[in-house]
Amino acid sequence: MKLNEILGIKYPIIQGGMARISDGKFAASVSQAGALGIIGSGSMTVEELRQEIGICKSLTSKPFGVNLLLLNPQVDEMARLLIEEKVPIVTTGAGNPAKYIEDWHRAGIKIFPVAANPTLAIRMERYGVDGVIVEGNEAGGHIGDMTSMTLIPQTKDKINIPVIAAGGIGSGRQMLASKILGATGVQIGTLFLSALECPIHEDYKNLLLRSKYNNITVIGNKNGLPIRLIKNAMTLKYIQDENQGKDKMELEEYTLGALKKAVKYGDLKEGSFMAGLTTGQIEEIKPIKDILEDLMREYKEEVEKIFYEAKN
Repeated sequence: MKLNEILGIKYPIIQGGMARISDGKFAASVSQAGALGIIGSGSMTVEELRQEIGICKSLTSKPFGVNLLLLNPQVDEMARLLIEEKVPIVTTGAGNPAKYIEDWHRAGIKIFPVAANPTLAIRMERYGVDGVIVEGNEAGGHIGDMTSMTLIPQTKDKINIPVIAAGGIGSGRQMLASKILGATGVQIGTLFLSALECPIHEDYKNLLLRSKYNNITVIGNKNGLPIRLIKNAMTLKYIQDENQGKDKMELEEYTLGALKKAVKYGDLKEGSFMAGLTTGQIEEIKPIKDILEDLMREYKEEVEKIFYEAKN
């Protein structure tokens, strides 16, 4: 995997820009440990983002990035802020970054939009981005229709820029599978929730440790905005009302402020505990450094197994 060479980092791993979770301190910790830390701007104002970028810069001299949600009403100001603050890398989601690409590139910023299907990835290549993060629906949070197993190779066959795999990646084996399918690196979100340094409530972390594959569900299937997260009273009520035909506005009452309830307060009943299908692989809370070293050790071990089996 060559993403580390492209980004000037130690490991070919991007930390997902999780809203209300990935602040400047956490992103700096990830970058210091050798991956690419990403500040998640999804719930921030322009000034809050400026502050978090400043915190990140004060804690690391390593490359880092910002995830920009293009539906944010302050997105134009945030796009200019990235240039002012000399942020080296930006990932984007929930919209089209085309209007910002020329200015970002002029400022030396590398651009990696998130795409949930090959069609969008093809469009992003035409706009001149540096690579595409293709996210399968095994991921936590907002998801698309395709699995990583189908999305990665179908995208790789259609574009010539680097493909970064996301969704369902939480081990060295899964990293290797992504490489075989055509990825030059990976983006990981759910596994980083289990980091000692991750600024989520302890009850959120403990819930991750207790949860297995059958504790993960998807809400919003019928209103076209599916979200993958851990089951609780909120999700069960949401799905019940969704099946009874309640409209989008009524259902939003359940999710409004629910992520904050999970991240800050650990509200096990009403919080939105976003997590992907790799949750069942998480067995302990440990430092980011150990998470990354374990991933790379397993990756190399799996590569060696393949070479050994090929020779014998």
